[in-house]
Amino acid sequence: MTLPELYLTLLIGGTVLLASIAAARAAHRVGLPALLLFLAVGVVAGEDGLGLEFDDAQLAQALGTAALAVILVDGGLTTRWSDVRRLLAPAGVLATAGVAVSVAVTAAGAHWLLGMEWHLALLLGAIVSSTDAAAVFAVLRALPLPQKVTGLVEAESGFNDAPTIILVLIFSTTTAGDLPGPAPVVGNLLYQLLVGGTLGVLIGRLGAAALRHIALPATGLYPLATVGFGIVAFAAAGAVNASGIIAAYLSGLVLGNAELPHRAATRSFAEGAGWLAQIGLFVMLGLLVDPSELPSAILPALAVGLVLLLVARPVSVVLCLLPFRVPWREQAFISWAGLRGAVPIVLATFPIVAGVAGAVDVLNIVFVLVVLFTLVQGPTLPAAARLLRLTRSDALREIQVETAPLDVLDADLLTVAIPRGSRLHGVAVFELRLPPPTVLTLIVRDGITVVPDHDTVLRAGDELLLITTPLTREATERRLRAIGRRGKLARWLGEQGAPEPEPEPQPGTPTRTTARAPR
Repeated sequence: MTLPELYLTLLIGGTVLLASIAAARAAHRVGLPALLLFLAVGVVAGEDGLGLEFDDAQLAQALGTAALAVILVDGGLTTRWSDVRRLLAPAGVLATAGVAVSVAVTAAGAHWLLGMEWHLALLLGAIVSSTDAAAVFAVLRALPLPQKVTGLVEAESGFNDAPTIILVLIFSTTTAGDLPGPAPVVGNLLYQLLVGGTLGVLIGRLGAAALRHIALPATGLYPLATVGFGIVAFAAAGAVNASGIIAAYLSGLVLGNAELPHRAATRSFAEGAGWLAQIGLFVMLGLLVDPSELPSAILPALAVGLVLLLVARPVSVVLCLLPFRVPWREQAFISWAGLRGAVPIVLATFPIVAGVAGAVDVLNIVFVLVVLFTLVQGPTLPAAARLLRLTRSDALREIQVETAPLDVLDADLLTVAIPRGSRLHGVAVFELRLPPPTVLTLIVRDGITVVPDHDTVLRAGDELLLITTPLTREATERRLRAIGRRGKLARWLGEQGAPEPEPEPQPGTPTRTTARAPR
């Protein structure tokens, strides 16, 4: 590549990136999922638009899989272990048995409604059966939902890619009369999940131990090293034919919940890397399709999508969550929140690379299905949560605490934003009674910095900067949460500042969701 070609490539790439970022802001303002506009940017830049040619399915498959690894590392780093620990069993059942049920029901619908032969119908069912991690992380985290619901769907989306990829590879590399029996499939699935999960946890713990004991010369190296350990987990699992996807997610989960230096900077970097991976992935997939071939796929996509949304997904959720006594309102929302996104489109490249007859038609059906049903599901999720009475009405009243370790002093800098409605409003500094040696050092009020004294009164909208130690940080956060909820007499009123547990539903009584305080 010559220098002029390099400059032209960078110019096109930078323009597409900035256009995608602008599209993400526009999508947020009008309430649409950003992934649709990323796909639109790719379609507009493609052969039938601005003329940028890209039809290498094998390259799209490789780059798409790598992008999914980055997205899942980001998802793991920003997921609290306390939120998903109790949900591993139901999430695991949804990610395995739920996928199998969805594949069978969707394939039956494609066979009987579209006349698709069984082998291709099973392949199509496997491609669209898994929830998409990028779409779930992007959409659900913006909604004030019970953490149990969000955590369950997030964990499912992080785990179910591995079983789906196994099924897609099996149906892509075998013929209709040469499909393996259930025993080899289950054995392969267990190997991939166990080995991939073990490698992810081990590499995550190794990374956490290394980052705690090695002093790097620059703060910016900590986020790079953290994400690097996640990528190493992904590659190591893939090298032994295990699930790199689940290894990447679990390594990120371990690293994100370890007491590491510069956690805030690491999460910000991972979030930016995740957005970059999503933008590149969706734009590339938009380039891959030929818009002139999409109209013929609209009716098949509608038929398969309706079977998936209204039959396959609800049936799989009800059957899989029945042993766990999940309230019906939460089951209904989880059924509707089974978002599809980049993963099905990436998986649709597998049969194209394998030379399966009819694979291009499957890609077009999957692309149209993702676009149409993301338009239906994404914008309606807030209304569905309100209709099912799952919305946390007091979510904005909790304070948000972030940590930035001060390595030299062995201290933590806490930043606290006081929202409207918080009981911290009107409390004097001396009334906080923070555990020693915690000190309130600075208040940012209306863009002006204020050095507080003993009698300074806090106001809604203030941003507080406190210095504490790692040993007293948790007690400090609990004290601030307690006062934010119940005021300066919180301790006398029995408020300790811990996240409130969600009550178990009693038989025969309506289910009510209890809000939990974000940390």
